[in-house]
Amino acid sequence: MTQMPPQTIHSAAQALAEGRTTSRALVEDALARIADPDGEGARTFMGVHARTARARADHMDALRKNGHAPSAFAGLPMSVKDLFDEAGAVTRAGSRVLDGAAPAVSDAPALARLNAAGMISIGRTTMTEFAFSGVGINPHYGTPANPWRRSERRVPGGSSSGAAISVTDGMAFVGIGTDTGGSCRIPAALTGLVGFKPTASRIPRTGMVPLSSTLDSVGSIARSVACCWTVDSLMAGGGARLQDAPSGMLGASPRLGVLSTYVLDGMDETVGRTWEACLSRLAAGGVSLADVACPALNDLAEANSKGGFPAPEALAWHSPLLRTRHAEYDPFVLRRILRGQEQSAVDYITLMETRARIMRRAGDCLDQYDAVIMPTVPIVAPRQDALTDDGVYAATNLKLLRNSTVVNFLDRCAITIPCHSPGEAPVGLMLMGRHHEDAALLQIAAQVERALAS
Repeated sequence: MTQMPPQTIHSAAQALAEGRTTSRALVEDALARIADPDGEGARTFMGVHARTARARADHMDALRKNGHAPSAFAGLPMSVKDLFDEAGAVTRAGSRVLDGAAPAVSDAPALARLNAAGMISIGRTTMTEFAFSGVGINPHYGTPANPWRRSERRVPGGSSSGAAISVTDGMAFVGIGTDTGGSCRIPAALTGLVGFKPTASRIPRTGMVPLSSTLDSVGSIARSVACCWTVDSLMAGGGARLQDAPSGMLGASPRLGVLSTYVLDGMDETVGRTWEACLSRLAAGGVSLADVACPALNDLAEANSKGGFPAPEALAWHSPLLRTRHAEYDPFVLRRILRGQEQSAVDYITLMETRARIMRRAGDCLDQYDAVIMPTVPIVAPRQDALTDDGVYAATNLKLLRNSTVVNFLDRCAITIPCHSPGEAPVGLMLMGRHHEDAALLQIAAQVERALAS
């Protein structure tokens, strides 16, 4: 298949409003792409809601014809990470361990809000087992290939791997995912998309399999800042109108801090070159840039040396399953979960106190800027066949996660936008905003997106 559907949520919504397409046509196109034997659909989706998606599309078309569409975005296909509950579906979290679980009886609140706006779940996307890796490899259900140099089978990034590929390949307009340490932003950066991580408490996290109750957040992957703004607004319980989307045409130029501490170490040649070119383009476009060091971030490695929050919090949730289904876990994921045994109660409480202290110190140097920027990931997407050695896999995973985990630890919001030139390896620019200033960050991101496109 060569013809792509409308690329953004807003162009598709406009086409629906003007009668140039129908929800049924958009759903049929998405389903055809998923079913294409030469495509990545079988590795991208763990389950496809073909019958219910068609029925719901027809219903939305009828409502729109009569002037009763629940929102401008009613009838648009979305994909759902296999971490969320959907009524009637088994939430497997990318694992064999939960194969026998009972189907969910209701939708997760974040999805219920999107459904109320008329968006249509096209299916459930694959992911790193239990969301515990930034690489995106799943040994149980397969790993979709990154669209960049697809024949080389490069990793899509994780843990929301299928969410990203569902968007790059036109199977959905947005992928709904989670982000505990970069799980939306990493795959978005490695595949040339936009990925948004809100402040953790902004969107309800009930109705999903947890990784870390402290760090989990509900995010999205799409083709533009405005797309992520739309679904974030809906999932957070607000409205979203076409005319309200951030356009990037505000008058004042944001003051951006270019973070140098910790996040620029070990960049590969491609990311380093692209990053410098990106900064030059922003400066030429009138964006105010200032170098900023944040010594508090140098304490992150020591603070997380025993697995941070995810290891003990995941171990607490998985303990009953580990007693009976230990052998069915992905060995890499299992090792990370079992690291929770390294922490005592004293260690965990100390970690909470250390986090609060680092957050205060970091705020002193970061909050003087409208947003702080850095490379989302310091390396380009590696080939899957280069990660067969456990040591290489583990080191690559840590490198992929390093920059994005800063945001979760500091309990802030962040977004990644593509900053590479067409045809080059995808590289992401990450903007980090203040705690619960998500709307302001999205406006700034739209300005930066516009500056990079000019």
